Amino acid sequence: MAKDNKKHLVLLDLYNHNNSIFNNILTMNPVCGCNIGCPYCYARKINQRFKHIPDFNKPQLKLNRLDNLKENRIYLMTSMSDFSSWCINNWKDKIFERLDLKNNIYLFLTKKPELCHIEKYDKRYWFGVSITCKSDLYKIEELRNNIKSNNYLITFEPLMEDLGKINLDKIGWVVIGKETGNRKGKIVPEKKWIENIYNQCAERKIPVSMKDKLFDILKPIQQLPEEFRNYI
Repeated sequence: MAKDNKKHLVLLDLYNHNNSIFNNILTMNPVCGCNIGCPYCYARKINQRFKHIPDFNKPQLKLNRLDNLKENRIYLMTSMSDFSSWCINNWKDKIFERLDLKNNIYLFLTKKPELCHIEKYDKRYWFGVSITCKSDLYKIEELRNNIKSNNYLITFEPLMEDLGKINLDKIGWVVIGKETGNRKGKIVPEKKWIENIYNQCAERKIPVSMKDKLFDILKPIQQLPEEFRNYI
């Protein structure tokens, strides 16, 4: 692992390590299901294959899964759900009570931040919004307005067009990725779209992590917030 001279970043040198930072992020899904209906949704395909729940459009709480939480790790908590369903169904407090007991970094993502009205200032909790195109950019402000937190992130995934100028106020981490799979009409992001996001983040010294599938488009960039240092 190589450290950048900027204090707030942790960098992995992928030319010397056959590794990805995303291999260090575990998944835990105390909620399964989502009714947003994105055409590129990989979670729905996973559920179709493994039948975690009968109807993916009807999210279910699986609180007992939290019995398997490890400690001193980074967890993505919403790979099979959208955080908005936790709020709508009043599940978040039950889950947070369990998460608070373990010393981990927790990541939560939503496409509907306008439905997530919470305050959670625990430094271990990171709340993010998923952005794919220009028409989604308003959601970044919705994230800041509706979720009161110390830590915000944005995932530009799958990136479907050039996003132009982005309001990155208070954002602590950015992830960029493309659509996987063989869906008809799948959009492959252009190099300049990715560079536009990265350059804006670099100006603000915001760490950026590119998903592995982008490495054939642009030189690998994988950076993490300083707060993650002791969890990877």
